[in-house]
Amino acid sequence: MTYDLSTFSPLARRIIETEGFPVVGADALDPVCAALPFAMLFLAGDASRLSESDDAAVILVELHKLLGDRVTPLVAAREDERAFHRRFRFTAFPALVFLRDGQYLGCIERVLDWQDYLLELPAILGRAPHEPPPFRLPAHCAPSPVPPA
Repeated sequence: MTYDLSTFSPLARRIIETEGFPVVGADALDPVCAALPFAMLFLAGDASRLSESDDAAVILVELHKLLGDRVTPLVAAREDERAFHRRFRFTAFPALVFLRDGQYLGCIERVLDWQDYLLELPAILGRAPHEPPPFRLPAHCAPSPVPPA
């Protein structure tokens, strides 16, 4: 299936095209991942609202260089990002979701310092596949307790 690359920022679009990163939709992820031992799914989010989105796209390229052919980079189709958000239950964009044989290993949200990626990646890739964590509202969004009457 072909996805509309114009929904990505100009930088992300250029990276997708020059690096040849496949763009996948929610319906295509499982069949694509069935043939991959490890995948790294990039969810850019809305670059016009999230200044970190382009930074994360550049980091995706650097992580691909670091990991080589061990981990296949994939880019989530912008129109399916909410479906991926519901499936993998992360709390912030941009996000990198790591999968082994299509099963969830972990997620890195927002942009981290490079050293943090170097620490997080071995831990995530070494985990057994498991269910994504339950979705939690950020503390500032939780409803206030109702005082007793």
